[in-house]
Amino acid sequence: MTPDHPAAADPAAPSSPAHRCGLVAIVGRPNVGKSTLLNALVGQKVSITSRKAQTTRHRITGIRTVEEAQFVFVDTPGFQTRHGNPLNRTLNRTVLSSLSDVDVVLFVVEAGRFGLDDAKVLALLPDDKPVILIANKLDTVRRRADLAPWLKSMQERRNFSEFVPLQATKDADVKRLLGIIKPYLPEQEWYYEEDALTDRSDRFLASELIREKLFRLTGDELPYTSTVVIDKFEEEGNLRRIAATIIVERDAHKGMVIGTGGERLRRIGSEARQELETLMDAKVFLELWVKVRSGWADNEEHLRAYGYE
Repeated sequence: MTPDHPAAADPAAPSSPAHRCGLVAIVGRPNVGKSTLLNALVGQKVSITSRKAQTTRHRITGIRTVEEAQFVFVDTPGFQTRHGNPLNRTLNRTVLSSLSDVDVVLFVVEAGRFGLDDAKVLALLPDDKPVILIANKLDTVRRRADLAPWLKSMQERRNFSEFVPLQATKDADVKRLLGIIKPYLPEQEWYYEEDALTDRSDRFLASELIREKLFRLTGDELPYTSTVVIDKFEEEGNLRRIAATIIVERDAHKGMVIGTGGERLRRIGSEARQELETLMDAKVFLELWVKVRSGWADNEEHLRAYGYE
């Protein structure tokens, strides 16, 4: 027989855990592995990586949902302390704005190292936010015992909420870090769907992937002030037609990008296309051009036109 009223909840039954969700900023000087860490935390590439410093130029959001917790990671450019051109001032504004509304900060340094550029970034971190010290590139430390005095010196610089030595490419370390961050996320509803990975568009990811291949295949020859602009992004069923322009500052840089007989430009396009097809699960037709725009990184109007805010 069906009761007239629903049965009261069993007070002994375990209640479902409340959702947690929060913004987590990843900050540090250039080239300490912030983008590699972001990709590892998300579980898929959403930010470009390169040996060249300052490959990340935009606030890039990566999302990871594990059980009841949703982590919304904000990868920031490495804070610039050496050059004050308009591009670097724009990048630094991005870092500072990212810190204003987050719930927790991951301060990334190389394990066992702390230099003047690290200190300048540390000085910018808000006093009212929990800051977790991430000692990245643990594999480069020969004797783990050497970390003890280094850690003592770091704790004298700031009372960090947690200290996490890790290697961003190790799954076990990444899972451990997620567990450490989780209690710092507020109890609230998720910002995104459970399967979301990033809030960035496919168009934006295409420009970032092309720029990554550009820097990886030109090495230290090409200044980091080169950029990529998407001229066309069309979807036709399972086909993506993309046309992009690589912007460089000098004619000599154009030659570096194109290479002998166009070989380097073809390789940049081929590697970017293959990775885009994997990322978008679609066939990609990619056209690349190279143009010279002298002084674009020093021109506020050009910066806005190329998507730097």
